[in-house]
Amino acid sequence: MPLVALRPVPAPTATYPEPAPPRSGDPPDDLEDRRLVALVCRHELAAFEALYRRYHPRLSRFLQRMLRPSHLVEEVLNDTLFVVWNQAERYNGTSKVSTWVFAIAYRKALKALDRHDEPVEDCADDEDGAQPGDAAATPEARMSLAQLRSAIQRALVQLSPDQRAAVELTYFHGFSYPEIAAIVDCPTDTVKTRMFHARRRLKSQFVGALGDWL
Repeated sequence: MPLVALRPVPAPTATYPEPAPPRSGDPPDDLEDRRLVALVCRHELAAFEALYRRYHPRLSRFLQRMLRPSHLVEEVLNDTLFVVWNQAERYNGTSKVSTWVFAIAYRKALKALDRHDEPVEDCADDEDGAQPGDAAATPEARMSLAQLRSAIQRALVQLSPDQRAAVELTYFHGFSYPEIAAIVDCPTDTVKTRMFHARRRLKSQFVGALGDWL
């Protein structure tokens, strides 16, 4: 996967920010993210490449469900990581690095949706699906998973972008409601309201175990 084209940076200054101090209960992954962001502030390309590899798959999945057209997904993903490279010093440590990165991606995605009023593509294939080495990767299992992903995708595109983002960030990326509120820049109660309406709408389209899971 190609790295974003990086703009030349000016000569570094004499001082650099230290890694943002860890908060109580921060997971090890976030501690490593903080270390990498501090190095990106020094314009260390190797650190940025490490962050790129960590976030490219997650951001791709998130943006595919937000945007769908592949050219927009790649455009917004690159714009997001370009901001991380150029403005890493703006990360202030008050949230997890992932919350900060996803907030950038969400804002970029909304701007892209405003610019491009394009039909949503129906795409059953997804990199989260079963792979040849998976225990359930029989032809029948792959067909069942593809049908399930297609059904979920068709249901998600019926939601508003705000509701879709809340569902995606909750169920597929494991963010808490307060973290989602920071990502989408709204009160936590607003996130809860969006999730309530999104889940009610999704439940109406599914029955059985999937409906119970929602």
